[in-house]
Amino acid sequence: MVDCIAPRPGELICDPACGTGGFLFTAHQYLAQHHLNLTRDEKRHLKEGAFRGWELVQATARVCAMNLMLHGIGSEKSVPVKVADALAADPGERFDVVLANPPFGKKSSTMIVGEDGKTSTEKDIVERDDFWATTSNKQLNFVQHIKTLLKPQGRSAVVVPDNVLFEGGAGETIRRKLMQECDVHTLLRLPTGLFYAQGVKANVIFFDKKPASETPWTKKLWIYDLRTNKHFTLKTSPLRRADLDEFVRLYNPANRHQRQATWSAEQPDGRWRVYDYGELVARDKASLDIFWLKDDSLADSDNLPPPEVIAQEIVEDLEAALEQFRLIAADLGERA
Repeated sequence: MVDCIAPRPGELICDPACGTGGFLFTAHQYLAQHHLNLTRDEKRHLKEGAFRGWELVQATARVCAMNLMLHGIGSEKSVPVKVADALAADPGERFDVVLANPPFGKKSSTMIVGEDGKTSTEKDIVERDDFWATTSNKQLNFVQHIKTLLKPQGRSAVVVPDNVLFEGGAGETIRRKLMQECDVHTLLRLPTGLFYAQGVKANVIFFDKKPASETPWTKKLWIYDLRTNKHFTLKTSPLRRADLDEFVRLYNPANRHQRQATWSAEQPDGRWRVYDYGELVARDKASLDIFWLKDDSLADSDNLPPPEVIAQEIVEDLEAALEQFRLIAADLGERA
């Protein structure tokens, strides 16, 4: 994600859900390795002013601050990490680059104990004037928050689960607004098990914030499918950086307006395909959950992956379905 965004000297870089600081550290390393002749002011900015992070858990924030300081980011007087709920309000600061892997889990709720001792739960629905839609879906709220954090022409890359791509209601509103007001130019579809447990599928959305316009800023969405017919496991066949080299090359960070698709009617197995804005908004609920490759395991039994891989995928899919049913049951219980 950092290689594609390609941060530049002097830019302000933010992670609103920074955890132990992996994105901020990696962005710092990228700048140090790709820009060897920084001026004194640029070096000072890189150390003390380039990075901002928000982290909700105080213990994690302390680990993040220590991690960054050990790598030359920040100082005792200038710690780049704030302990706060990033979604609570617009911080007022604006950034050139936002990199984020927002937390994924159950919809937020607060336990309330009444005077009679009875307990109830209340959903933590985020209501902000700068948001397009009100929802309790944390990932959708982070997408809206990141849009707010960006400067005009600011660039972002954010990890999201599949439901952000296809969920109706607030999800559809946010996708349509995002494509209208930002240039949503790239989507990387990742295999399961990389960012989330229990078989939840992850994606990376890349978008740039743009100034107000009567016409939509999103013209084309380029999608790279690293999921279909790809089988990775944590131990025997882990995903490696080399597995992403083709995507980064096709993304073309140096000039992404000179991209070349690898998919065509003559090359149906190409993993890199482009869709026009009109095709996207015409889809049901403006869904970006798009796939076109033929799944070999469904088409030909001779091409099935090893039994242990099939078994693990079944377990992950069942666990993901069970987690979704738990959410539904919790929602129904709150309404009762």
